[in-house]
Amino acid sequence: MIDFFDLVQNHLAAFLIIFSRTSGIFMLSPFFGSMNIPTQIKAAFAFSIAIVLYPVVNTPVDIPPDVWNYALMLCEEVLIGWLIGFVAAAALASINMAGKVMDMQVGYAVVNVMDPTSGQQIALIGSFMYNLAILIMLVVNGHHMILSALAESFNIVPLATAVYNVQLSSLIVDVTGAIFLTGMKIAMPVTFAILLVNVGMGILARTMPQMNIFVVGIPLHLFMGTGVLMMVMPFFVLFLDVVFNAMYRDIAIAIKAMAGV
Repeated sequence: MIDFFDLVQNHLAAFLIIFSRTSGIFMLSPFFGSMNIPTQIKAAFAFSIAIVLYPVVNTPVDIPPDVWNYALMLCEEVLIGWLIGFVAAAALASINMAGKVMDMQVGYAVVNVMDPTSGQQIALIGSFMYNLAILIMLVVNGHHMILSALAESFNIVPLATAVYNVQLSSLIVDVTGAIFLTGMKIAMPVTFAILLVNVGMGILARTMPQMNIFVVGIPLHLFMGTGVLMMVMPFFVLFLDVVFNAMYRDIAIAIKAMAGV
């Protein structure tokens, strides 16, 4: 005879494991992890996604008999979702870094605005480029790709089978390092233009000592930096395709690394 209470208890325990992995992406991933979305809405959305995924995930799982091992299993599942969100957030963090570098070179670094998605004060160009990247990600259904990666993770990494090895640590290091590399690639046109302006002002300072370089340099930096930024903005939108493809690739590599593949 089947014990109805044990049956419900096992289903509820399995559902909580799925819910834990689902809630992990709402901690750090772009758009889903935005701080201007109330926590109650995030929890309700994660709960709804877990309900949709529960009939699809038919992998049997051995529920630990004690609470501590079960809590450890839940933390492992949260870490899987968090890792997917971290890889996605790292791609857009490079855009934010590029904006900060350009702000520092152009002269907008003294102007900070509140970013509602992170709850922090960031520079002007960085805020503009980051929010533009978020909008483009939503237009090209990048948030759907993150949810698809979450759903696919249950097939590649079944419940309570995640493996944490050196390959996963190397991936986190590589993704973190790619933030600085990609950020400098995006900021390179504006940075190089400001470098040429500084070289030109250095030559003027030698040939015309009576000219006040500081008075001329500040508006010239703003003019040249803003002009170059306007010219490279269409190419930045095209470059986002490369950033998003790299994000999808790294998410797939991270999921396979957790499966020990």
